[in-house]
Amino acid sequence: MALDEAPPFWWQDISWQAWLLSPISFVYGRAAGKRMDFAASASVDVPVICVGNFIVGGAGKTPTVELLSKFVRTRGMRPGILTRGHGGAITAATVVKRDHHNAHDVGDEALLHAAHAITVVSADRPSGAAMLVKHGCDVILMDDGFQNPSLEKDFSLVVVDAKRGLGNGFTMPSGPMRVPFRHQLLYADTVIVIGDGKRGDNVIRQCARAGKPILKAAIKAKGKLLPHTYFAYAGIADPSKFFDTLSSLGTDVKGTQAFGDHHFFRDEECADLMAQAKRMNARLLTTAKDAARLKGMGQAQEKLLEASDVLNVELQTEDASLIENILDIAIENATQRRLKSKKRSRQKATA
Repeated sequence: MALDEAPPFWWQDISWQAWLLSPISFVYGRAAGKRMDFAASASVDVPVICVGNFIVGGAGKTPTVELLSKFVRTRGMRPGILTRGHGGAITAATVVKRDHHNAHDVGDEALLHAAHAITVVSADRPSGAAMLVKHGCDVILMDDGFQNPSLEKDFSLVVVDAKRGLGNGFTMPSGPMRVPFRHQLLYADTVIVIGDGKRGDNVIRQCARAGKPILKAAIKAKGKLLPHTYFAYAGIADPSKFFDTLSSLGTDVKGTQAFGDHHFFRDEECADLMAQAKRMNARLLTTAKDAARLKGMGQAQEKLLEASDVLNVELQTEDASLIENILDIAIENATQRRLKSKKRSRQKATA
């Protein structure tokens, strides 16, 4: 079983642990739902597309943001990516510089985003959005923050991992839901389900009954791996997905090792991974997120990175026209939002 911060019973059928914690979950869910209902406290003069998820942990937001970023550029626009910088020490609004920052500073996801578009990390999302506008961005792609009402959104795309789905369906701490599912659905404009699985099929059925548009997608490898024997390691939300991808590619994997999500590798772990690969006469193989967490983190980490091949992935959708629709709707919604804001300002001025 993959090592993860989340308790295993979150991803199983409803258990006694979930029921035991359910009174706390009820209170937490009610409070979190009411927070989502708050009116946005700030807005910017460009479209804001939020890529979020219903649950805690990874679901595929990073490749989804990168796909949207690529599409925005094909339309002749300049995307800017806004992220909280999960796992990073920097909290004030900061433009990410890949040649200056490391994962301890801004988190692994921000470093990956910065390879595709100007990226700002900011615990305060309105401040981060304002900084992106100041740097000339005309579309903001917000990684996470779906449940956060601080910045007005023009489109919310919610990502679901078909393998994990909604977990056991309970709200934290009984399960992985951030807010009760039905309440979150009220604010979702489109749901994108990545991969295949019964849990994903269940989400699709519930979204269809609620009349929410659904987009199917899959994570695909970019490029080809060399025909080596590999020892694979990963510290992501669900390392088994990475290992399953390698199996689907027919990769010769002699062994695997899983770490917790956003794991920072200690010196002794780096040495141990290299020793295991040497004993198996195998090359090391990891994910792009793990590679981002090794770069610039110390001599042992750089040595491990140099010895590791990296599997890069991208998101592929079944219907590319739906991505185009997302941008068009966000632009129209932003236009209407600005017109309403000007109308309110005029009414206040004449009152």
